[in-house]
Amino acid sequence: MQTHLEPHRSGFLNRLRSAAVAGLLAIAAAACGHVQPHLTLPTLEVGDPTFAATITGYTEAPVVGGNRIDVLLNGDEIFPAKLKIINAATKTINYAQYVFEEGQPADDVARALAERCRAGVQVNVLVDAVGAMAMPAGQRQVMTEAGCRVETFRPLRPWSRSTSANNRNHRRILVVDGRVGITGGSGTSGKWGGDGRTDGHWRDTDVLVEGPVVTQLQGAFVENWLEATGVALGGEDYFPQPQEVRGPVSAQAVRSSPAGGSVSMYTMFLLAVASAQRSIHITNPYFVPDDKMIETLVQTKHRGVRVVLILPGAIDHNLVRQASRSELGRLLRAGIEVYEYRPALLHAKTMVIDGIWSTVGSTNLDRRSFALNDELNLVIYNQAVARRLDEIFAQDLALSRRVTYEDWRRRGIVGRLLELLAVPVKSQM
Repeated sequence: MQTHLEPHRSGFLNRLRSAAVAGLLAIAAAACGHVQPHLTLPTLEVGDPTFAATITGYTEAPVVGGNRIDVLLNGDEIFPAKLKIINAATKTINYAQYVFEEGQPADDVARALAERCRAGVQVNVLVDAVGAMAMPAGQRQVMTEAGCRVETFRPLRPWSRSTSANNRNHRRILVVDGRVGITGGSGTSGKWGGDGRTDGHWRDTDVLVEGPVVTQLQGAFVENWLEATGVALGGEDYFPQPQEVRGPVSAQAVRSSPAGGSVSMYTMFLLAVASAQRSIHITNPYFVPDDKMIETLVQTKHRGVRVVLILPGAIDHNLVRQASRSELGRLLRAGIEVYEYRPALLHAKTMVIDGIWSTVGSTNLDRRSFALNDELNLVIYNQAVARRLDEIFAQDLALSRRVTYEDWRRRGIVGRLLELLAVPVKSQM
């Protein structure tokens, strides 16, 4: 069921104008997106039931049981899984994607969505104006001509307020028939093809989800769809009830948005780090933490917790990498282990704590994710899933180079200069 609330303003700027606006945003003064820096954190343990209750209290995302969750590793697993559930759709498909651009995986997804449209399935595709700036017109045409509705989140226009134009939809959500979903960090592009160990093919992690928590994934999609189109999606085809028990996993979908208060995701990560008792394993491509996040990591390490980070050895935006490296000295000095993934560009966004709690999603550990973007992370309370993510972490670690404090001190003059250049725009990263 769809309820039309207001007319949708259509039309796209040409890509040259979009690129100019995006460029201006990238160098904007660090005047927005500030997250509360002073927080006193409670004493918790991730294995304690009160930890889940506390996360729920701050994020307003209830922990629900009865789910099945499969970890999908890189394009070799992610895209076959997406195509499988798309091809099985009988009623509805909702697909929100930040990056949608050229490449065989994207072409395959567009054609599969179009085929389902022709079969009578209601297909809604939401792409971000900045992330999907390079989306080929042919992909959109294939879907729209088949009857799919393809919309753009916050199109860039000359009269757009800079603050709202800078707030992007970074969520990755695929929900089919309201019962099965996929979320994580991957984009829809040729860059995400392959096994994540070959140059030019990015390393990423998604999860396939069945069970009651899919309702929360759907809720995040319809929130963005309502803003973009003025259409409220609902009813049995989108929110079937009851949701069947599909497995033993308890989970919650934590979402954040500047429009609705972005502190929930930031607080969730801080609480998780502060509650670790044995180990923290973080994989993240854009690691530009604020002082409170650094302080919390260091204090956790001083309590005897092993803290290990895997960061990119190369990155698509070198200024971001240098901004990230500028913060490493304090962490390395405290004994936190830092590694750089070498085979390909690392884009996975995962965290595992004490081998029992984990999260996979779209959120980078930077100010842009915490204060400017709409983000979504699946939080998982299950040892088997955490164990699988730890196995993947160990595999990535074996392909990474350790960064020592002496390495960091000896970084070159060019790197130090780029770190200085990144300072004025850190709040935009």
